[in-house]
This record gives sequence, C-alpha cells and structure tokens, in this order.
Amino acid sequence: MKSYSVIFCLFCTLALVAQKKVLDHEDYDLWSTVEGEKLSPNGDFVLYSLERGERDHFFTIKNANGDLILEHDRGQDGHFTYDSRFVLFTIKAWQDSIKGMKKRKVKKKDLPKDSLGIINLSNKKLTKIPNIKSFKIPEKWAGYVAYQIENIKKEEGKDSIGTKEKKKNKPKKIGKDNGYPLVLRDLSTGNQDTIKFVTDYIFAKKGKWLAYTSTGDSTKANHGVYVKNLERGNTLKIHEAPKAKYFKLNFSESGRKLGFVVDTDTTKAQLRPHELYLWEVGGQTAQKLVDNASSPKGYVVSKYGDVHFSKDESKLFFGLAKPPIEKDTSLLDEEIVNVEVWTYDEPKLYTVQELQLKNDSIRSFTTAVRLKDKKLLPLANATYMNTELGDEGNAKWALTSTSLPYELESQWTARRNYDYRLVSTQTGESLLQLTNVPRMGLSPKATYGYGYSRVDSTWFAYDLDKGTYRDLTKGKTFFNEENDYPNFPWAYGTAGWTKDDQAIILYDRYDLFSCNPKTGEHTRLTNGRATKTVYRYRELDDKALFIDPNKKWLLTTFNETTKDAGFAEFNPKNNSIKKLVEGPYRYANIQQAKNDETIIYTRESFEQFPDLRLTDRSFKKDIKLSNANPQQAQYNWGTIELVEWTSLDGKTLQGQLVKPENFDPNKKYPLLVNFYEKSSDGIHRHRYPKPERSTINYSFFASRGYVIFNPDVEYRVGYPGESAYNCVIPGVTSLIEKGFIDKDNIGVQGHSWGGYQIAYLVTKTDIFKAAESGAPVPNMISAYGGIRWWTGLSRQFQYEHTQSRIGGTPWEYPARYIENSPIFNIDKINTPLLIMHNDADGHVPWYQGIEFFVSLRRLGKPSWFLNYNGEPHWPLKYQNRTDFSIRMAQFFDHYLKGEPKPMWMERGVPPMEKGILQGYELMGVTSDKK
Repeated sequence: MKSYSVIFCLFCTLALVAQKKVLDHEDYDLWSTVEGEKLSPNGDFVLYSLERGERDHFFTIKNANGDLILEHDRGQDGHFTYDSRFVLFTIKAWQDSIKGMKKRKVKKKDLPKDSLGIINLSNKKLTKIPNIKSFKIPEKWAGYVAYQIENIKKEEGKDSIGTKEKKKNKPKKIGKDNGYPLVLRDLSTGNQDTIKFVTDYIFAKKGKWLAYTSTGDSTKANHGVYVKNLERGNTLKIHEAPKAKYFKLNFSESGRKLGFVVDTDTTKAQLRPHELYLWEVGGQTAQKLVDNASSPKGYVVSKYGDVHFSKDESKLFFGLAKPPIEKDTSLLDEEIVNVEVWTYDEPKLYTVQELQLKNDSIRSFTTAVRLKDKKLLPLANATYMNTELGDEGNAKWALTSTSLPYELESQWTARRNYDYRLVSTQTGESLLQLTNVPRMGLSPKATYGYGYSRVDSTWFAYDLDKGTYRDLTKGKTFFNEENDYPNFPWAYGTAGWTKDDQAIILYDRYDLFSCNPKTGEHTRLTNGRATKTVYRYRELDDKALFIDPNKKWLLTTFNETTKDAGFAEFNPKNNSIKKLVEGPYRYANIQQAKNDETIIYTRESFEQFPDLRLTDRSFKKDIKLSNANPQQAQYNWGTIELVEWTSLDGKTLQGQLVKPENFDPNKKYPLLVNFYEKSSDGIHRHRYPKPERSTINYSFFASRGYVIFNPDVEYRVGYPGESAYNCVIPGVTSLIEKGFIDKDNIGVQGHSWGGYQIAYLVTKTDIFKAAESGAPVPNMISAYGGIRWWTGLSRQFQYEHTQSRIGGTPWEYPARYIENSPIFNIDKINTPLLIMHNDADGHVPWYQGIEFFVSLRRLGKPSWFLNYNGEPHWPLKYQNRTDFSIRMAQFFDHYLKGEPKPMWMERGVPPMEKGILQGYELMGVTSDKK
C-alpha cells in the first residue's frame, strides 16, 4: 500500500509540473519589483513599495519581526521621521484611471492630484491629505511636516459682486508664479498653520527653523523671505520688495544662518541685478553681502550657483558668473543669421558646445564670503571653472581645475588631463599650480590631492601643505590585469581614506591595501588572491566622510571561480576577516539603520527574485520581508549553470547556460545565443519577465522551451570581430557536442556592441539560422567619423582606444577597419536578420542600421528593420518595448521552432497602417491578437 502512495504522490508531482504555465507577453503585468526600501532610524520598521507591471505601486510598512503595520495601494516614496514615530508617503491615482481620463480628453489640470499619507507608527492611525504638490520633513530632527497644496476648489454658491467689481478685486491666483498654500503640520497634535502663496520652503538640517518665500497675501503685497522659529512659534520677515524673485534659499546646518539670492528689478533687463543676502539669528532683517557692483570685475552674482555654508558656518559659498551675451531684441527673424561656424582647433567640438549650451549659459564659479568680516574670496573663475571643497567646506584649501587645454585631443585619446590651482579659502590666494596632470580629488580633510595616472598605472598623492608629489603604487599591480583595450589600464579603485587622512585604502584585483600617503608604504589587509576572492569595502553610512579604523568594516565578497558572493567582517585592529554569509547568490541594496545595527538587503539568483530581507551585522539569521512574485511558482522557469570551453586562441572561457525547467538531456532544444563582452560574473542575476529594451528576456525564452547561451569574449587589439568569432563559435559547437542542442535551429541576438559582433559573425558562418542585430555598426570607416549625438562627442576615441579596439585611425590601419566591417562581406550573409535601430539613437548613428539594411535589401537577403520613432539607443516606452519583445519572439519562433510567420514579416506594416495595425497575426492561423 505504501508503494502505491509513493507512486501516487510522484504522479501528482509530475502532473503539477506538467500543468505549469508557459510565460507569454500578457504576463509581464503580473510581475512586481521592490522599490524605495528604507529602514527607520531606530531599526524597528521597514517600508517599501511593490511596483507591479511598471504601473501602480503598493506601499508596505513592516516591523523588525516582519509583522505587517500598513498596506496601501498606490503608495510610494515613503519617508521615516527622524524620531522613527511617523511615516509619510505619496498616494497616486490608479494608472488605468489616468489613462481613461486622458482618452476622454480630460485636461491636465483636471487630472487627479497626489495625496499625502501620514501614519502614526505607535497607534497605526492613517491620515490622508489630498491635492499635494510637495512635502518636506526635517533631516535631523522631527515633529513637523510642511506640504504644499496643488489646488483648492472654489466654494460653491452665487457671487453677488458685480462684473466691474470682480475685475477690480480679482482674487490672486494660486500657481507657479504666485505660489501655493504651504501647510505646516505638527505631527503629534495634528495642528496646522496655512501660509498663503509660498514659492519655496526649507527646513534647517538640525535647528528647528523653517524658511520660506512668499509673494504675499494679495496682488498688492510685497514679496518676501520669512523665517519661523518652531520652538518659540514666532515668524520674522527678513526681506521684502515689490515683485522680488528669490533663489537658492538655504540654511546653515544649525539653522542660525540663512543665505539666498534675490532679484528686485521689475524691468526686463537682460543683465539681472542679483544680490546675495545673509540672515543670522538675532538680526531683524537679512543683510546684503554682494551685488553686481561689488563683484569682481567681469563677474556678476548668479542665481544658479548653489548657496551653502561651511559646516563650521564660518564661510558662505555662492556662485559668480560671467555676464550674459546680450541679444539685440530689435532684430526680426529674417534679419538674424543662423549659421554654425566650426573650427578645427576649438577645444570642444561644435556639437559638444551645442549640447552643453544650456549648462554653459548658467555656469557659475564657486566663491566664498568670509563671514567674520564679510570679505569676498573668489575661488573658481572663468579659467579654473570647477571647484572641490574639503572637509565639508571647513578646509583651508579649495582645489580648482580646468580640462579645457586638453579637450581637443581627448576626442581621440579617450583621456583627459587637467590643470589645477590650489586656493586658500581663508585669503583667496592661489598657492599651488599643477599643469597637465591626471584627474585629482581631495582627501576628506584636504591634506592631500590624490588620483590615478593611467599613463604610468600609478596612484599618486600631493601633500598640499608641502607641495610635494609622491608615487604610491609605482611598479605594483593596482591596475586592471585583464585590460584588453588599446589604452592604458584603469585602476581597480579606492575604498576611501581613514580618519584624519592617515591612510588611503586601495584595491588591487582582489584585495584591500592600506597606503601611507607620506611614505608610500602599503600593507595588504586581505588575502583574496589566494582563493580568487574579490574583497571590497561597503560603507553603510551615506554621510560618512572617512573609514573609521576603530570600528569593524563590512566587506563584500565575490569568488571569480564559483561566482559565489557574500559579506565578510574585517577587524582593522588585527587585520582579521570573518565570513558572515556566502552562497550562490547576488547580494545587493544593503542599508543599515542610522542609529542601530539592523540591516536590510536583497539576495537573488536566476531562480530567486531579490526580495527584501532583514538581519543585523552578524547575518546569523534573516527575515524575508517581501514576497513580490508568488505567482512565479505557477510558471515554467529555468535553471542556469556555468559552462567552459576553449577558444580558437587556446583560452579557457566561461559562459552562462540557461536550460528550461523541465530540461531533458535526451531531447533536442533550439538555442539562442546572446552576448556582449563578459557576462559570466552575472550568473546569479535574476531576470524577471518584462519587455526588455534591447535583449532577449532569459526567463521568458527558457519558459518557452529555448536553451540560452551567453559566452564570454576576450579581445585581441585590432581584431574585435575575429575575437568574437574565435570565442563564440567554439562555445556554440561545444554545446552541440553535448547532444541536447538542435544544430539546425540556433539563433543569435545582441544589441549595440553585441549587434556589431553579430553582424560580423553572420558574414563568417552559417551556423545561425536567424539573427537579431540591434543598433549595429556594419561600417567602421563611416562610423569612425560619426557623432555620438547624446554627448556631441566624436566617435574617434571609441575606435582608436576603447570598445571597438581597432587601436588606431583608418589611415594608420585601413585593413583593420575593412576586415572588421561587415559591410565589405555582406554578400556572404545567408542568415535571416532582424535589425532594430531607432532614429533618435544618441550612441550609434542611425544611418549605420540603415546602411546595413539597404545593403541586405539590395542583395535580396531576408531582413527586417524596426525603427521606433523618437526613441533613443533602445526603445524606452513600455508599449514599444512590448512590441519589440513580441516581434523578436515571433521572429525566432518562426525560424527556430517552425511556427507560422507573422503578417508583419510577410508584408511589413505600411505607413498608412502604422500605429493602427501591428501585423502580429500568424499566417494561416485564426487569432484575436492585434
């Protein structure tokens, strides 16, 4: 009888497996992601929201035991108060409701507004406030929330005032220009004060102060700046003027000082007379510090430069700017000359200048005011435009820099050096000047300027007091050991500096080293190289300026061989390491409570969604807080594993292999190959079903019976196409030899750099029955002279020194450009191709995809071209990503699984049908799909 029970249970289990669903495009809407997770400062509570199907959010609060405190649909953007007593969050309308209103042509102003949710964590009482425009809470104290109301409906009833009287006494309108009502709410009592027509508001970080700007209660009132003492309850108007406009309102940390910029001119002058003001506790009004008349010659006060104080509140920083070029407003359109004049030796290419025009027009240069005597201290200027302040503005030095002299050559070298000037924040005097040096930064206390020189692969430090330079890693391997670019290698990076700038913590490939900047001596802190374990420091305090040598450090771990990851604890007092947790997962999104050792993090694998977990610094036990996608258990999913093979160059390579959940090694499966460069380290990444922007979705295709292979590629400079062939094709043939791959039904898919490599491969082999090549470069010669339109940069550097890896110019290596360009062997292609390249691509010029397609068309090669109008390098809009996923799946299903051809592949989608009929219908099959 017992044996029959076992057989029956086995039968039931097999039946359940057989009944699992296969993923389809409609299922994308079922999957959720965890968003906006936060820990309360005391570690007792966690909040997060689940975004389902990239549409609506579902807000959740739980305690540290995992018990539910609150669930609220449409909630997101949650914040704990500093005392951990309250949570505030935004409540939005259902997205389907918004869509429905838009279809009914409801005006934007009449669409539903956000609400504010406030929950008291002690009694779980929820308060909802409608029509919220924005809200703010103090950063380092608690008790209040300030929020602005989007709109207030007019009271119902007849208005007995005559028409003329109405116009004369026309009420002041709420809006962007006049401001919105600001409500100050005491969270404990619920008491509220409403302030009319507020245009800006801010809480002090520590002191219990609120500052705001208002246009006044009536149309005749002066505009003004106000400060409110929330301990005493009194409000002070510290500045007023008719029609004044205020900018960059900001408190010092204690709240005892306030800075802002004001424009009191009511004319339409192009040169605005901005003025910098300071208010200090005890003063009845703010005092003017700087205006255009008192600014250095050739500079004016900027309304765009950040206004902020040094942490010790001895200095106020703001921005000076060059006066704008004034336009001749009397000219008619037909009198204005519109011509672009490009010159060969300009530091920046015209296209770069054009894209940076807005930023350049509002650029400001950091300037300090020494508050004890109100002395103006210019730090940056039109030559040395960039400024870095040390020790939160307390440091006696500021480091200013410019890259302009080296911009021209950077368009082909992909490297940029700088000129630096060290300026005293106490006197404004320039004390040290360095020219043509690599990018530098300041140590936390501004004792050193430091950086990494790619040319000699060396970390270096300048002692700013002494003006001396020291190599820190000369002759040692703190640079990328696997660099395969025709350029000098990058460094592995730094964890940061220890307290008082005593040491800088550097990384090599595996380990942490403590380096003394005075002597250059360094000490190995970890020993990951022996086991190929990569250790990296993880700072859990986002406000920390240095690494504390008196506390234990949290390190992340990653084993290059097994791909297992985890966390470890490092004791800097005895250089000992203690493993905390490790496994075949990817660990991410770790946070620690501000005032407690409670930690939240995510753990994921190919099969396991990255749900939110709670633990402490020991990681001995954890609580799974979220269960974002329980429906996954109902679907055929898949498994993933590492595979190895030998390239044609004799190198041992790794790759990812995904198999369907019910994999049978005795069956033959269609294979999809998808690759870019090296991806095997990401084997534990979870890929939930969604419409991807440029790649196949692994879980989706595995569920539908495909095997997926993602091979690593190692490159030889000058021969990127051949390198891809030498790595990918042997990987594919090694899988065929295993016996479970249908060698006659193999497809390949990739985008951008992957799209180029696929375009190259199909000119060299017929092993692929179908290929999708996204945003490819078939012609390296024409692409070399192209522009990356998102940045305006020339593409030259990419071919000479970075990803394309040619290693020189077309006139230096013409054969390399021709050999690596698929266009010159396009007649050898026998593989049907689907090409996706969008007309607003800012990475790869759109004409490259066109060049590829029209050549294939000229030769009568089966090919299809997708262009999502107005989309960039990849389609971003949900409907376009979904469309791309549908078409790509239909394309591969037809060629690799023998399914009927969709109508769009047979006859395209004519312009008159675009946006109306998609052509998804399968030929010879009755379908309701449109």
